[in-house]
Amino acid sequence: MRDEFYFPSKDGNTEIHTIEWKPDKEVKAVLQICHGMVEYIGRYDEFAQFLCDNGYYVVGNDHLGHGKSVQAKSEYGFFNEKYGNVCVLGDIHTLRQRTMKKYPDVPYFMLGHSMGSSLLRQYIEMYGNGLAGVVLMGAVADHKKAALAFGKRLCRIMAAFRGWHYRSKLVDDLAIGGYNKKFKPARTQADWITSDLERLEKYAADPLCTFRFTVNAYYNMFLGMMNTQRKESVYMIPKGLPVFFMSGADDPVGDFGKGVRKIYEKYQKAGIQDVTLRLYTGDRHEILNETDRKQVYEDLLEWFEEHRK
Repeated sequence: MRDEFYFPSKDGNTEIHTIEWKPDKEVKAVLQICHGMVEYIGRYDEFAQFLCDNGYYVVGNDHLGHGKSVQAKSEYGFFNEKYGNVCVLGDIHTLRQRTMKKYPDVPYFMLGHSMGSSLLRQYIEMYGNGLAGVVLMGAVADHKKAALAFGKRLCRIMAAFRGWHYRSKLVDDLAIGGYNKKFKPARTQADWITSDLERLEKYAADPLCTFRFTVNAYYNMFLGMMNTQRKESVYMIPKGLPVFFMSGADDPVGDFGKGVRKIYEKYQKAGIQDVTLRLYTGDRHEILNETDRKQVYEDLLEWFEEHRK
C-alpha cells in the first residue's frame, strides 16, 4: 500500500512531503531512500513497489526545494539561507527516527542516489550506527578542494548581488554542464541520465526534474561535498557498516566509474569491512531507470536479503 504524509522540516517553516510503501505481509526490513538533485521521491515508485512486493517497507521524503516539499515556485532548488545542508540532513534523520518507532525490531537500510549519495555519505559519518547497510548509487566523484571552494565563493558573490534565490546559468554549467558531452548526437540536454529513450523523454518533459538550482542549493551542495571529502571523514563511518556502491559505467557524475572506484578504495583503506562495488556496463546515471533496471532491482534485493540476516 502506498501512502503519503508530511512532517515538519528542520528549517522551522516547511512541511516535508513523504511517501511510504507498506507491504501487505510481515515486514522483513526497512529501506529509506534519499533522492537526488532536481528530482523527487515519487520517481522511485516502481522500484519501491518491487521491494514492497518482496516484504520491504520503503519510505522517502522530498528534500527541501524539491517535489511536494515546496510551497511556492520560487522555492524550487532552494534549501535554507543559513543552514541548508544541516536542514536537509536533519530531515533525513527525522524521517529515520519516525520510521524506527514504527519498525523498531527489523533491519534498517538506507539508499542515496546522486546528490542523495553525497548526503548519505555525510549522514553515516554522524549516524551510521544501527544501520544494516547503505547503498551509494550513482555516487558523485570526489572533486578537487580548490574547485569546490571556488564554487562556494562564486555562489556567495552572486548571492551578495542577486540574493540566495538567484539561479545562475554559469554555476549550473560549471557544475553539471559537461555531463552531456560524451553522448552525441544528443536527443536532450539530459542524455547522460539514461539510455532508455522512453524514460529519458519522460524525465526531460517533467517540470519537477528540469528547474535550475539556486545558488543557495549549489553552495550547500558544495559545502556538503567538501565536508565528506575531508581526510578524517571516512574514518568516522562505523567499520562494521556494509556499504554497496552501484553505478553505471557510463555515468559522468561518477567519472565513468573511475571516481566511484576511488571512493570505494578509500572506504576499503579506511578499514570498512564490507564494501562492494558494482558497475553496470552501458548504464548511465540513473541505473534504476536504465534498460537493465530489472537486473539492478534483483541485485539490490539479493544484497538486502544477505545483509538483513
